[in-house]
Amino acid sequence: MASEWVVSGNNSEFELRRKLKYFFMNPCEKYRTRGRKPWKLTLQLIKITIITIQYLTLRSVTVGNHAFQRINGTDTPLILCQRFYTPENISPENQTLSIDPNVQTECVYIYSTKPFNITDFTLDFKRLLSLEVRMKIKAINLQTVRHDELPDCYNFGVTVVFDNSAHSGRIKVSLHSGVQISVCAHADISGSNAVSHFLLMVLLDLLVIMVCSLSLVLCTRSVIAGMRLLTEYAEFISVKWGKSLSSLERMEFINGWNILIIISDTLTVTASTLKICILAKVLSNYTICSILLGTATLLVWIGVLRYLGFFQKYNILILTMRAALPSALRFSLCAVMIYLSYCFCGWIVLGPHHENFRTFHTTAYCLLSMINGDEVYSTFTKLRERSALVWSFSRFYIYSFVSIFTYMVLSLFIAIITDTYDLIKKQDGQVFSDLQKFMTEYRDAPAPETDTDARAK
Repeated sequence: MASEWVVSGNNSEFELRRKLKYFFMNPCEKYRTRGRKPWKLTLQLIKITIITIQYLTLRSVTVGNHAFQRINGTDTPLILCQRFYTPENISPENQTLSIDPNVQTECVYIYSTKPFNITDFTLDFKRLLSLEVRMKIKAINLQTVRHDELPDCYNFGVTVVFDNSAHSGRIKVSLHSGVQISVCAHADISGSNAVSHFLLMVLLDLLVIMVCSLSLVLCTRSVIAGMRLLTEYAEFISVKWGKSLSSLERMEFINGWNILIIISDTLTVTASTLKICILAKVLSNYTICSILLGTATLLVWIGVLRYLGFFQKYNILILTMRAALPSALRFSLCAVMIYLSYCFCGWIVLGPHHENFRTFHTTAYCLLSMINGDEVYSTFTKLRERSALVWSFSRFYIYSFVSIFTYMVLSLFIAIITDTYDLIKKQDGQVFSDLQKFMTEYRDAPAPETDTDARAK
């Protein structure tokens, strides 16, 4: 019984080594070992091609033919609405005021076919909070005609806002537009192949959805297989050596490339579904569709690095990035703390004196540009006419920030990558973890005994 248990244990250990070795092989090694065709690799290459073609067919919306919306034969009016404080006495010259904080709204309607008397609408900038210009516009996009597509008809709700709520002497202007897509009431285009082009685009999107769904299933299956193998290996280590796996060893069973592909496929399927709805004039939100599809294309092309990693000379880049990532993240966390401290300091001190420091976001953008040397001179120039104290502080602030991030932080970050690269080159071909050592022993391990051999002993 004991010998049979030993034989069974040897067989189990040999089988586990074999499964681990095969699981961590790349498609080329699996083909050389078992002659298994790299179907997943071929599928990913096909997916890269069709997703890129699909993104190239996603056009931008440019509208040139427009007119005011008509209801019952009458143009909809252009609406002017102002929000202001209730009329009270405001005398800046005497520095006296008596104001009611209640806000009133006043609107006037301007028709294109009726004269407008400007005296009917007055602005008092002392009390003005905001002015809104609203209009309803219909438009036809003829850009698609030359691409053998039916023209699109749009309904725009445009709002221009003049924001004077800060009363700082500067009025902030913003534009907001909502759009609804619809099928044109009548479209007669001679010699157009719009219907066949529409069907071709839908077939391309359906092909992308089908390929990505298949890729999603295969990658999910690989992740599940890795989790099962992790459980089996953890139980084996616990029984034989009485220890548990570390977090780093567990992470080796999670293939990051498969996770990347799963995310990319999910985004692509969602974006392709939205694209079909846009082609069918059901949806008009190109922004969400383009963001999803663009992000998916980005992830797909990043995944090409995985296939370059099959070659030893190219694989060193991927190994360096993976090995340097923990140290780089810890270093970046410390650098972000210093960066945020400079952002808050610049926002509080220089915000009233420089437009690039008016808000926290603009301060962060300005400092990021300074690291690249873009905003240094213009910032110095605009602060030249300020008080001596502000001028002196701005010099110390900018000089110290540029010195710390340009000469210290970036140099140390590059040093981390360089040291990791040298370490990878020196350790080329050596064992890095207990898991890899366990798999390496598979090549030198003798074949397990059969039941007949065990009984003969």
